[in-house]
Amino acid sequence: MKKLLCIVGAMNAGGAETFLMKIYRQIDKTKYQMDFAVNIDSKGYYDDEIISYGGKILRFPAKSESLWRYVSGLRKIVKEGHYDAILRISSNAMGFLDLAVAKMAGAKKCVVRSSNSSDGNRFGTKISHWLGKLLFMRFVDVKIAPSIEAAKYTFGEKNFKRGLVHILHNGLDLDYFSYTENGRNAVRNEFGISPNQSVLGHVGRFSVQKNHSFLLKIFQYYHKCNPDSVLMLVGDGELKNDIQKKVRKMGLEKNVIFSGVRSDMPSIYSAMDFFVFPSLYEGMPNAVLEAQACGLQCYVSDEITKSADITKTIQYLPIKDESIQLWIDMMRKKDGRISNNACFDANYDMNNVVIKFQKILLGE
Repeated sequence: MKKLLCIVGAMNAGGAETFLMKIYRQIDKTKYQMDFAVNIDSKGYYDDEIISYGGKILRFPAKSESLWRYVSGLRKIVKEGHYDAILRISSNAMGFLDLAVAKMAGAKKCVVRSSNSSDGNRFGTKISHWLGKLLFMRFVDVKIAPSIEAAKYTFGEKNFKRGLVHILHNGLDLDYFSYTENGRNAVRNEFGISPNQSVLGHVGRFSVQKNHSFLLKIFQYYHKCNPDSVLMLVGDGELKNDIQKKVRKMGLEKNVIFSGVRSDMPSIYSAMDFFVFPSLYEGMPNAVLEAQACGLQCYVSDEITKSADITKTIQYLPIKDESIQLWIDMMRKKDGRISNNACFDANYDMNNVVIKFQKILLGE
């Protein structure tokens, strides 16, 4: 059996972690084992599912707690596990530290999958990413990215142009992600949404990157024109309380639904009428792909990679206050749910992605 160690902060319901779980669900578990090295003590969203497949959750201290304990903890995990490959999910080149430790512990193949096309515009972040690149490539044997933009950001344009980065799509189980009338009715009944109410939806953790504050402004304008409308926010995160406070301040608490993290995502998407996603940056957003597969018309930030438009129906819009009316105008032009047939033609089928994943990481 071949073994893969995935180094992540925690196995919670974020985009990168969800991608790994989609792989693990479909990979041949008689041939492959996936373990996860995390640096939090609390239980992750996917921990029980991982253990049910025979995988392990291996904990080691964060760098911020103790650099020495972090190094010794991760080194012990890698050395004792005898892994065929080490996979680090990272958008920032400062992730080289984990790979340096892995190499020190004897890792033969270190793989990095980029998770974003940016880490924001803060000067300190840009400098740390630039400095990290000087060391990063010394420890990366295999480079993977979900989009061209993410490939260039994490690994550099030269590496991309030389064909040294594998583009591996965020695959979808297209039998699972599809619109269902029963799912739509079940979710709407759960939250007391009438059949005639219009639902704007968003899926993503509550963080600066996801730009929830701008999303609230869009909904505030939309709600003025369409009083019988609601906004459904799916997910959790460090800024959730701040966003809830803003909702109350705007007087929209009766019209904004905080659903938390959900396991019935096709039903959630089916309950929505619009998918609104004004992120500041993304690598390849899982939620936008899933929403399209479930037939939703998507309105997204023009900072998001154009390769996310697998159905050729996405509306890319500026994330500036003076552009809010444009978002509203475009949503008024909505013409029913879209066909997801194009998802099958864009190499996003999960079975194909798993085969490519096995070949790239484990040589099969």
